[in-house]
Amino acid sequence: MQDMSESGPCLWTRLPHSSRTPCDRYKHACCSSGGHVYILGGRDNSSLRDFWRYSVVCDEWTELTCTSDAAPEELEEHSMVAHEGFLYVFGGLLDSAYTKWRCPLWVFDIAQQKWVHWQSKKCSPQPTNRKGHSAVVLGSSMLLYGGLIDMKGTSQDFWSLDFDSMAWSLLNGSQQASLGPGPRHSHSAVAHQGCMYLFGGLKGLREQRDFWKWDSCSHMWSPLRNKSGPSRLRGHSAVAYRDSMLLFGGGESQNSPQNCLWRYHFSSQSWGQVATLPGSNPPHKIHHCCTGLGASYRSDSSSPPPSSELQPGLLDGKLRPFKNKCFPAQLTFLGSEGAIELETFSCYRGTTQCSKQDYIRESFTVTEPPLIQNCLTFENKAVRKQWSRTEEEEEEEEEEEEEEVAQHLPDLLLVLGGRPCSRASPISVWHMTLTDS
Repeated sequence: MQDMSESGPCLWTRLPHSSRTPCDRYKHACCSSGGHVYILGGRDNSSLRDFWRYSVVCDEWTELTCTSDAAPEELEEHSMVAHEGFLYVFGGLLDSAYTKWRCPLWVFDIAQQKWVHWQSKKCSPQPTNRKGHSAVVLGSSMLLYGGLIDMKGTSQDFWSLDFDSMAWSLLNGSQQASLGPGPRHSHSAVAHQGCMYLFGGLKGLREQRDFWKWDSCSHMWSPLRNKSGPSRLRGHSAVAYRDSMLLFGGGESQNSPQNCLWRYHFSSQSWGQVATLPGSNPPHKIHHCCTGLGASYRSDSSSPPPSSELQPGLLDGKLRPFKNKCFPAQLTFLGSEGAIELETFSCYRGTTQCSKQDYIRESFTVTEPPLIQNCLTFENKAVRKQWSRTEEEEEEEEEEEEEEVAQHLPDLLLVLGGRPCSRASPISVWHMTLTDS
């Protein structure tokens, strides 16, 4: 068995609000792509139909259009995944009996920044509207499991959408369905090396704590051990991280949100609860969203980062814009002071004689979690020379720099929204960083 202490403790930080921010919400959907986080719909005191993009590098929120005839309506407990420049949103319609959508699937073109119509085979079977299902990307397909269907109750349907042909196929026959998780909604699922892992959720009205693996080669479900893992959960969220799965929050009821972070190692098939650094208090959340940023959170179906063949810590021969390192300075950090040593890169965008390829490195010790001046504990701050350029050239250069930096983000887990939430307040955003062991 692998020693779970190898994970090291984690650091939680609540991010400050930028000038324009979406309202707080729960039962929404989010995913990350290219250094941006996308958030769609959900609920505060009523259903929402807004669509937002968050630039992690610039710490800026931008509201995107969601009013075209190809855009979705108000959605709750829907899913959203990213694949090769497109976002795929499924389910979550409030009343499927009166909607014109036969198959509630919407596609957003990231490059064109617009919703697009998609074509499906009219005679092929397609999933109906549902809420609280799970959706993951495995290879060139989206796998969709379960969900709560109006009037029919909790479903055990297991569907696959081929991104190339946009054709749906039902994966579980009657015999296979009886061997799998069964009817389920408000659960979590992640994809890793040709398999999908599903945890907990609601089976009818009863919370579960079972753990399952779907193998895309054998097309078979198998139960996994969970004796030392999380308790019964609903409304939690999970992401794949390196050779493991991180599972956060949820609860046994709507009124009992938890703040536990669990880690499951695929290789050793072992669970462990991740400790937090002193003074680092994760939020109690249910029906929130989690998304990972950085190379360690990229799924196995994603292309490797451009610098994967370069020397570690270098970007095209230069220092990387982020030094992803956070660790206890000494064993005495367990005492009252709780000192944490951080290495960062600091930013100076004013006029300077230094080359813009140069970076300034700092090391310091703080007695409590650092105050974040922008969106990252490990700040992206580059020394840049002022050139004589037009406004268009400056905008193009800034966009290129943002894209370049986004490819080398440090490993961060963002937790967005969830209950309890504050009415008429900006969405709560927390980030978690696993420390070195």
